[in-house]
Amino acid sequence: MGIVAKQSFKNILSTYLGFLIGAVNTLFLYTKFLSDEYYGMVGYMLSLAYVIMPLMAFGVHNTLVKFYASFKSAQMLNSFLTLMLFLPLVIILPLVLITHFSYEMIGEFLSRENPIIKNYLWHTVFIAIALAYFEVFFAWTKVHLQTVFGNFMKEVFHRVGTMMLLCCLFFEVIDVEQFMVGLVVVYILRMLVMKFYAFSIRFPVMVFKKLTNLNAILKYSSLIIVAGSIATMLLDIDKVMLGYYVPIEQIAYYNVAIFIAAVIAVPQRSMHQILLPLSAKYLNEKDFSALKDLYKRSSLNLFVVSGFIFLLIVLNVNQLYNIIPEEFNGGLFVVFLISLAKLFDAVLGSNNAILFNSDYYRMVLFFGVVLVVVMVLLNMAFIPYYGINGAALATFLAIVFYNIIKLYFVYKKFKMLPFSTNTLKIGASIFVAVLLFYFWDFSFHPIINILLKSALITILYAFVVYFFRFSENIISLIDSVIKRK
Repeated sequence: MGIVAKQSFKNILSTYLGFLIGAVNTLFLYTKFLSDEYYGMVGYMLSLAYVIMPLMAFGVHNTLVKFYASFKSAQMLNSFLTLMLFLPLVIILPLVLITHFSYEMIGEFLSRENPIIKNYLWHTVFIAIALAYFEVFFAWTKVHLQTVFGNFMKEVFHRVGTMMLLCCLFFEVIDVEQFMVGLVVVYILRMLVMKFYAFSIRFPVMVFKKLTNLNAILKYSSLIIVAGSIATMLLDIDKVMLGYYVPIEQIAYYNVAIFIAAVIAVPQRSMHQILLPLSAKYLNEKDFSALKDLYKRSSLNLFVVSGFIFLLIVLNVNQLYNIIPEEFNGGLFVVFLISLAKLFDAVLGSNNAILFNSDYYRMVLFFGVVLVVVMVLLNMAFIPYYGINGAALATFLAIVFYNIIKLYFVYKKFKMLPFSTNTLKIGASIFVAVLLFYFWDFSFHPIINILLKSALITILYAFVVYFFRFSENIISLIDSVIKRK
């Protein structure tokens, strides 16, 4: 776990830096500097861009990671990388043409409840293209086990750019229309910087030679589009559907709640950047003992860390809502449900990395498609009656069912489960902590309450983790910190 621990630690730092900046943007700057309508529009625009991004990428960011290590000759490898650079254009160019010639029809359909949506379709398309090629260039660095810079760009760059735009908006350097264009520019710049870094690691040599396994590559890319779309839809389709059913400012309130809960996913997102290429490597080499060890260790480490963040979020959420505008308070139920879903994601460890790089991804994709359909139907059923709470419930149910299916498939095909007795002990510790700490707070200002309660939770949780030795990797990290002092 050396390279995993080292890069994961650096990725966690950059991801939390990004989330800290994002928290300032989401909880304070957006809510103060932008109207609820435009804040909701930003959330809708970015969510729609993320939903169509896997399609525009043509699955290349996953395909590159899966097949890169299988090429032994330089000529075949260069031919493969050339294909990876141009393959997304097969989807991007037709979609741009369709948008151009069908703009009115698409705009009218999406803006039935909120006419403002029609004005920003091109913004959404260009952001989706930038997201797609960013992931391609990030995957270009992942196969060389270089994830730190890419993760920094993925988590920090656009949030800093957004903060600068919001400040310019506040000081009237730009107007709201220029702000919306500025968001597009930020994502394009991020993609270009990632491109230059990726090419500095390995500059592309254009070789247009037919690959012997071309059919397998194209088949995998086509099917992995579905996988990427499923994962994205489980996160963002709810916001897109909210724009169809409720006033767009409700998406702003939902977006704040989702952001708060999403902090729990930071360790998993950070570790996944290195788990993906390592899992592909072990599968290609058929080193199943190493794969199993990676599966269990990643699950245990993520459950410990994400469980701690879960406690900080859930046990402080009431105080947190006391320091942001009152109209955002309706998202409390959303925070609880999505937090539980994110914690369940964490305990799966490298499950996604194993499935996406194995030969069994086809069946999982099939069930994923079914679950997306179910999620859409659940949103259609719940949102008209329960609003943003209905969207959260639909998302929670879909994620839980999808995770259960993925767990089952890895167990059935590889005879591996990520759980151990320590998993049960960690879960019990988290449950007891919620019962003990949720129903009381210090009688001070909310910010002081959050700081004091968080300090108390941190001390007690660290003691329990260390005393019961839930994870040897985390124990080693704590020991190294103690020795330095």
